[in-house]
Amino acid sequence: MGSEGKDSGFTVTDRRIFTDEQGTARVEESPAPAPSPPADAQTQQAGAAPQPAAAMPIDFHTFVLSLGSSALLHLGELERPGAAGPERNLPLAKHTIDILGMLQEKTRGNLTPAEAKLLESLLYDLRLRYVELTTGKPPSGGRVG
Repeated sequence: MGSEGKDSGFTVTDRRIFTDEQGTARVEESPAPAPSPPADAQTQQAGAAPQPAAAMPIDFHTFVLSLGSSALLHLGELERPGAAGPERNLPLAKHTIDILGMLQEKTRGNLTPAEAKLLESLLYDLRLRYVELTTGKPPSGGRVG
């Protein structure tokens, strides 16, 4: 189960600044990585399966929808592939909903109207579903707006 010889598709560069006893700052440069072989050469290696291309570009919408899908999965609203049925993990669902709430707070004023509306609507829906599951009844009062 080792990952020796596998290319993970990204490179980590250490850009930390170190200081010595005299307070002089220095940056340790890491050696440049060797260029990766072309995709054709990678798929021709023994036992190498072709890598699927990304289905959709990663942007704010897909990131938020991915977190929303995770929350729905943990709420038991979606079925995990290969599972016998829906599985419910309410603490993990709450954690994912809280992450989306934190993202909403930290990005307030920096989103396009469409992004803000997506995040607001998704959070409203997920919070409503969570409350219904934890209390056993829909919350009183409706959403105005």
